Amino acid sequence: MDKDNRDLITETESEENFEELLNRSIIESVHLNPGERVEGVIIKIASEWVFIDIGGKSEGYIGIGEFIDDEGNLTIKEGDTINAYFLSSRNNEMLFTTRLTADTTKEHLAEAHQNRIPIEGLVEKEIKGGFEVKIAGNLHAFCPYSQMGLSRVENADQYIGRHLTFNIIEYGENGRNIIISNRTVLEEERRKQKDALRETLEEGMKVSGEITSIRKFGAFVDIGGIEGLIPISEISWGRVEDINSSLSVGQKVDVAIKKLDWENDKFSFSLKEILPDPWNNIALKYTEGSTHKGKVARLAPFGAFVTLEPGIDGLVHISELGKGKRISHPREVLEENQAIEVRIAGLDAEEKRLSLEMVLDEEDSEEIDSYKKHVAERGEKSSGSLGTLGDILRAKLDKK
Repeated sequence: MDKDNRDLITETESEENFEELLNRSIIESVHLNPGERVEGVIIKIASEWVFIDIGGKSEGYIGIGEFIDDEGNLTIKEGDTINAYFLSSRNNEMLFTTRLTADTTKEHLAEAHQNRIPIEGLVEKEIKGGFEVKIAGNLHAFCPYSQMGLSRVENADQYIGRHLTFNIIEYGENGRNIIISNRTVLEEERRKQKDALRETLEEGMKVSGEITSIRKFGAFVDIGGIEGLIPISEISWGRVEDINSSLSVGQKVDVAIKKLDWENDKFSFSLKEILPDPWNNIALKYTEGSTHKGKVARLAPFGAFVTLEPGIDGLVHISELGKGKRISHPREVLEENQAIEVRIAGLDAEEKRLSLEMVLDEEDSEEIDSYKKHVAERGEKSSGSLGTLGDILRAKLDKK
């Protein structure tokens, strides 16, 4: 058989299959009212129509344009289960839709309002209190600010000129007064996403999301269905003074799931847990007796915490700061953010604890004693870190 004959047979079979599917979409055992929602399984995708099985002996069809995204890609495949709304029956064929489009006639808008069928609209301009949206050909509807998006409208221009999906929440004066909501559509989509996530997410999993807002105590991230908090302590292994220096609204991030509280809608995530733990193999870098430069991170009554690198802090006990001379608080010899040199006195990698000693030789001690004697002879009081061990240490580091 030559190629032309084979192509002719294939084309004929395709036409017969298409006609068969149309014939099989005759209303047989299922009676539906316009606007009624059904669940169907996609059984065939043709060039212009998508055919669905809605149970029993009943089938229907939907325009394929409803399943093409902005990039022209098909978003479904045969075997997928979808929700659709019954529109009408013409020539014994059941027509469904997943949303009403710009080609929708006015007669379907009342049904869309009554049955919460989503409808597409073009946001044309900002008006007092909200937006003017063109729907169903040349009809115009009003979307209040409070019903646009999931959060407060900060920049109206970001919506102008966009095709979005809405629900009709008020339909009055025979279509002359229509109020619509984009928020309710997004909330429904979010609820479906949340239900799906609940079946798949587990604590400890790595997920991707987007930073939605930043507060002093942490940053909120949306992972597509739920939003949760990254506490400031979970942003980095090191101390974070200013969250805005590490994160920004709209930033894409990978996070680990810390806690999932579905009942109270509270979710927490961690950025640092997907980063290498600086305490891994720490004994190879910070051996006992080795000396390192660090910065005083915090002063406490019992000693000074010194940061050697982000996430690696050690403690210089107060007894080490006076070098045999009693002091009442570390601030007498050190101040925060001061650069100093320390020696590793002890390491407990499992408990993540570093014990540090000040690097101080006999010459340093003599200088301290000489300065204190000088101050005493002049009848002056030494306050803060002026003229104390901290000054000598800074001078020592400057010489190196």
